[in-house]
Amino acid sequence: MSWIMHTSVVRYLPFHTSHTVQTLTSVPLPVSSLHCHSNLTQGVGRFREILRAVENRTTQSLRMTIARQLAEILLRGMCEQSYWSPLEDPPTVSPLDDPTRQGHTHTKNYSLSRRPRVYSGENLFCPKENTEEALLLLLISESMANRDAVLSRIPEHNNDRIISLQSASVVYDLLTIALGRRGQYEMLSECLERAMKFAFEEFHLWYQLALSLMAAGKSARAVKVLKECIRLKPDDPTIPLLAVKLCIGPLHWLDEGECFGKIVIDMGEKAAEFRAKGFLAIGLVYSLKATDGSTSELERSVSFCRAQSLSPTDHLAAFYLALQLAVSRQIPEALGYVRQALQLQGDDVHSLHLLALLLSAQKHYHDALNIIEMALSEYPENFNLLYTKVKLESMCRGPEEALLTCKHMLQIWKSFYNLTNPSLLDRAMADRRQLNAMTLPDFSDPDTGSVHATSIAASRVEQALSEVASSLQSSAPKHGPMHPWMTLAQIWLHAAEVYTGMSKPAEASACTQEASNLFPTSHNVLYMRGQVAELRGNVDEAKRWYEEALSINPTHVKTMQRLGLILHQLQRYSLSEKVLRDAVTAHDVWNSLGEVLQAQGNAAAATECFLTALELEASSPILPFTIIPRAL
Repeated sequence: MSWIMHTSVVRYLPFHTSHTVQTLTSVPLPVSSLHCHSNLTQGVGRFREILRAVENRTTQSLRMTIARQLAEILLRGMCEQSYWSPLEDPPTVSPLDDPTRQGHTHTKNYSLSRRPRVYSGENLFCPKENTEEALLLLLISESMANRDAVLSRIPEHNNDRIISLQSASVVYDLLTIALGRRGQYEMLSECLERAMKFAFEEFHLWYQLALSLMAAGKSARAVKVLKECIRLKPDDPTIPLLAVKLCIGPLHWLDEGECFGKIVIDMGEKAAEFRAKGFLAIGLVYSLKATDGSTSELERSVSFCRAQSLSPTDHLAAFYLALQLAVSRQIPEALGYVRQALQLQGDDVHSLHLLALLLSAQKHYHDALNIIEMALSEYPENFNLLYTKVKLESMCRGPEEALLTCKHMLQIWKSFYNLTNPSLLDRAMADRRQLNAMTLPDFSDPDTGSVHATSIAASRVEQALSEVASSLQSSAPKHGPMHPWMTLAQIWLHAAEVYTGMSKPAEASACTQEASNLFPTSHNVLYMRGQVAELRGNVDEAKRWYEEALSINPTHVKTMQRLGLILHQLQRYSLSEKVLRDAVTAHDVWNSLGEVLQAQGNAAAATECFLTALELEASSPILPFTIIPRAL
């Protein structure tokens, strides 16, 4: 078999006889007949023989049709087990054919009266499986469709333009199937971008492009394309909801997300059941904006309550209302709503996780651990649950049990991402500059999960520093997804924290170094280095690490707290007080501030800080509630 591709360029050579043209032109009818009579094996063989023939300009449109039809058969009518190579003889008995005809022997002689000239030579590409062959056929069809596109808008060319568009749309739909199976969304988005020459006022192609950009991780461009989709189809509520999902999630464009959410709400009855999702989206936007103090508690709660009233059977409305109440430290009310969410969907992982955190806020640590273990029986590879389990085990069963869970997480990570094979490991590695630019989620910080302006700036600083670091370090991952490495770094940091609690600086330092190998300029890693230095009694070194962490992320509360305590030890009370006052969002910080004020002789203010610390500690979970993702 020889789909002719020299250096990725399809080669077209002329036919030698008009008889061959006539022969090939008459082929689609018998091939279609074979297909209709359930003889796919012979039909596929006939298609392949036609496509091997050297083509003429007069047969190009025919070749495009045949290539598209064969691709459709390969994608929809043939699985990997029933596929045979174009260089092999077709199977004698094939599951593709009608069972009543399986005794029929297929041969490669398809009764053409004269054989056309076929492509031959060296370095010819031959597909090895059905999706690969279909993809090659579709890329050839796409190049023909783009070359022969009718773009003129004058009335005389209207019919030709419609036919050209329909033909191209079929090709791009099949490309979506073929590339989607392989997860090659980057390539799919590039193909659909080439289709934009056909896409004037064509919703389907715009929407396909938007979805492919979303899947490829190109969120900013996807939102722009979705805006055009909204213009073309203004009454479809699912389109602005997709835009909200991107704005709330990877982009953190909260103002734009609010606008898209209001589009859904303003549709009124046209949005039907999606109107509740619109209110839910607005509530999530307000909840995320609350980190910067730009929305009121009333605005957030009203949106979630409205979503719940419009869709009382939707567990997400009750869950997010419970989460918002939990963040606001209204623990009893949050427990009521999370139980309501679990009544609607008892196996929802986020609701179970929130219930465990709420129980830990009430200091029912053993009950919380039981809930986490129950959730892990359903979701054994959920790392957020495992992180919480490590914290609870340290509290309830001792650090040795927590270390066993950390070891278990490493084993899960290894098997979950299938990285035991060196070739797979190389494929999953990430480019050092991209990897280091990622900001590790901070599961120990009170502001976890909320991305505000300072943390976005911190990410940019980390990226700049990482570009320098990448040029100095050779043991760098090469290419691939970054999420596995973020997860691995978090596992090492949790293990380091457990060892720190056990007063084992050597082991804690080794775990921190493992995380540093992946994210050398992350403020979380620098903070843990400071913790290890403190454990060793190196106050000046710890102070330097904390200052470096704050230079990257000036709002990291845990770092500010530790730096404030070190300044207190160094008797720099005024500076210590200033640092701690900038971080008063957790009970630990209030307690530290009270100690500083007491050392300065301000007993009344110190007492007030201690009382505030006690009040906050009474409703503080083992990990911040914002460890639970807020996404539509």
